[in-house]
Amino acid sequence: METSLRWLDRPGGGQGVTWGVPWPRGAVAPGVPFALTGAGGGEVPVQSWVTATWPDGSVKWSAHAAAAAGEDAYVLVPGREPAAPRVPVTVTREGGLIRVSTGTVVWTIEPSGDTLVRSAGRDGREILRDVRLVSLRQDGPTPDDGGAVRRESATGRIERVTVEQDGPVRAVIRAEGRHGDWLPFTVRLYFYAGAEDVRIAHTFVWDGDPGRDFLAGLGLRAGVVMRDELHDRHIRLAGRDGFLTEAVRGLTGLRRDPGERVRRAQVEGRPCGPVGDPEVAGRLHLVPAWNDYTLDQNSADGYLMRKRTAEGHAWVTIPSGTRSAGYGYAGGTSGGLGFGLRDFWRLHPARLDVRDAATGLATATVWLWSPSAPAMDLRFWHDGLGQDTFAEQLEGLEITYEDHEPGFGDPYGIARTHELTLRVYGATPAHPDLAAHAAAMNEPPLLVASPERIRAAGVFGDWAPPDRATPARAAIEDRLDFLFDLYAREREQRRWYGFWDYGDVMHTYDADRHTWRYDVGGYAWDNSELSPDLWLWYQFLRTGRADVFRFAEAMTRHTGEVDVYHLGRWKGLGSRHNVQHWGCSCKQLRISSAAYRRFLYYLTADERTGDLLDEVAEAEEAYAALDPLRKVREDDYTPDPSALSVGLGADWSALAAAWLTRWERYGDGRARDKLLRTMAGIGALPNGFLTGEARLDLATGRFDTSRDTVSVSHLSAVFGLPEVCSELLSLGLDVPGFERAWLDYCRLYLATPEAQAAETGRPLTGISLIQAHSRLAAYAAARLDDADLAALAWRRFFHDEGDQLNSNPLQREPDWRLTRVEGPHVPAALWDAPFVSTNDAAQYGLAAIQNLALIARHLPESNDGPPAFPAM
Repeated sequence: METSLRWLDRPGGGQGVTWGVPWPRGAVAPGVPFALTGAGGGEVPVQSWVTATWPDGSVKWSAHAAAAAGEDAYVLVPGREPAAPRVPVTVTREGGLIRVSTGTVVWTIEPSGDTLVRSAGRDGREILRDVRLVSLRQDGPTPDDGGAVRRESATGRIERVTVEQDGPVRAVIRAEGRHGDWLPFTVRLYFYAGAEDVRIAHTFVWDGDPGRDFLAGLGLRAGVVMRDELHDRHIRLAGRDGFLTEAVRGLTGLRRDPGERVRRAQVEGRPCGPVGDPEVAGRLHLVPAWNDYTLDQNSADGYLMRKRTAEGHAWVTIPSGTRSAGYGYAGGTSGGLGFGLRDFWRLHPARLDVRDAATGLATATVWLWSPSAPAMDLRFWHDGLGQDTFAEQLEGLEITYEDHEPGFGDPYGIARTHELTLRVYGATPAHPDLAAHAAAMNEPPLLVASPERIRAAGVFGDWAPPDRATPARAAIEDRLDFLFDLYAREREQRRWYGFWDYGDVMHTYDADRHTWRYDVGGYAWDNSELSPDLWLWYQFLRTGRADVFRFAEAMTRHTGEVDVYHLGRWKGLGSRHNVQHWGCSCKQLRISSAAYRRFLYYLTADERTGDLLDEVAEAEEAYAALDPLRKVREDDYTPDPSALSVGLGADWSALAAAWLTRWERYGDGRARDKLLRTMAGIGALPNGFLTGEARLDLATGRFDTSRDTVSVSHLSAVFGLPEVCSELLSLGLDVPGFERAWLDYCRLYLATPEAQAAETGRPLTGISLIQAHSRLAAYAAARLDDADLAALAWRRFFHDEGDQLNSNPLQREPDWRLTRVEGPHVPAALWDAPFVSTNDAAQYGLAAIQNLALIARHLPESNDGPPAFPAM
């Protein structure tokens, strides 16, 4: 089954690429090799491995790596031996050191110590030396009055190095350690055959005390060997559209002209050769040498560049700009170092430094947190407001939607991942090359299969490529495009950027102030509420759009790291939406769900995302320490490993996604058994999913099936449950009662009270998010071939009557207009007011996508054009 591949973004910069491809069940047997050809049929070296299998053992997802190539498109061919690279990447151990050779650059790595990379060289010359992780720590916040705080520096200590892949096309080295005596980190180094760069993924976990530990700087520092004459040494720092282009000792703009040949050579980064004019040559020692450079991006809207001749002398301001691409070069005509940070301005405050450029060993530092910015302050955002009891906290929830509890707004265990680049040049690069390398760093190349090909593999449940064949279908597609454009535009207009914030969206809009409710309790950052992660990924799968992919990628990076705990008592759980991403006392699996991460992992084979999936493989154990319903329970339940309360909606769907992913990635029998046993338990419950919750025995992985109650929550099916159940049923696992239990839930949620009472003994209460739940009726309609259910699904999708809970008028406007608000304090150019919440938009998107995939043939048409679209 040959598979055509295209570029997500047209690549440049000579970087290697890693990507994933899905396969229909039974199409590719285990152990089958893969070959890669260019559009013209020429063989391209490729390295392949399996990332998931179907229950029958056949390949479900494969991952592939190729070195930099200039083909416009490729074809992946299973069953054929791959071509070998002319010069492979190799990993060897010599004298206690690890050496990685790409054929262009040799990198030397120590298995422990305070250097991440000891050295790197090409063409027999050492270019790079002593790559280190550096940090600054304060004992208090940066004072507004300029008062003194104690600041100390530390070098990251490598404790363990692991070779995860060793070629022939791709090699991966993982290093683990700590930034001094805190902040555990994991760093992965990615090397490709023939490449002159290494991609670096740096993840750290916060384990400080927010009351006394304030991170004042975090960076990656490398030494650069400087051999050339001062006028043949060059500094390049990226602006928004170009580069600062300077020499350590400039020969342009002087009172005496060294000649056009010399000036042009210096500007272009070529050797200047002898300066023939004695009027200039004899006075070069009087031309200042610029030793230090800094580019400081302290907001999404501006960076400042400065330089100085030496420490102890004043900084000179260089013309600055708005958004730096975050890439730089320090070196000479005989070689140097390119260095940079992906999403530099989006992850502000960030900084690029060059120091000691006029000496024999310069240093280049990429600051993930700029030392120029106020120190990182992770203290809780208010004093508790007297909410010391559950009763008081529930009252607070009624007014600000914040679920507060003393001690629960703790960042201990949250994480952040950054992607960096180091590139060893043999000479000062030309400007087009620098621009291509900066672009490739910020939008790494990725090969993807077409939406039709991915859909044919039968992965990720119910979705289909866009279809505008009728007015009604075109209207829904227009609305889906509108919603993504809303996300993208609001992120830019409201500046949803920053070290801890980039990747998330705000929850709900405040039409009175014409801003999002960034400061109102639980209405602020969304933290995966109602699954925007899922709708963005499904919209990418069906459209193949690069802008949708990049948005979904950033969200997965954020929500998987910042909104989830990776250490401590809540490890494996996430925090509900809040003013601070970690501020809510509701710690649940619905935020840390593997369902949100699987897309990025399988499409890119990203190892860090794989780590996140591993972390939640047994996340059910976290519920033994914390009951998510502790504030509202009316029974006498306390967490008990032999009778652990698990909600059959948001809780179980997250567990099932984690177990399924563990099973298909590793063939893990324990994860498979927990999945199948709990599915069987749901099927054996008298009321199936309508039971609401069940008791799980951690020792056996089984539910107690004697519970005979009916309890429905409007949140049960909006955190991945329909998507997970669809995937599980498509596997044909033959679990007694499970399909019936799911179809009963899908049929009855939007049924009439009379129909509900006839089957459950009473009407269901708590029915809400009608439009979102239309996809449940659509699923049952497709599975049962029931035209009446399909008509019900479309009717509820277009008209959300029957909502028992939603009384918010802002979510029930007659149209999703974008109203421009003007006035003396609201510049028209700045504010546009969307009357929709991002999480409701996500559920609309998921319902639209799944309904179109399941029951498009039942979509009503009329001579008057497409149906109306009231807000939810």
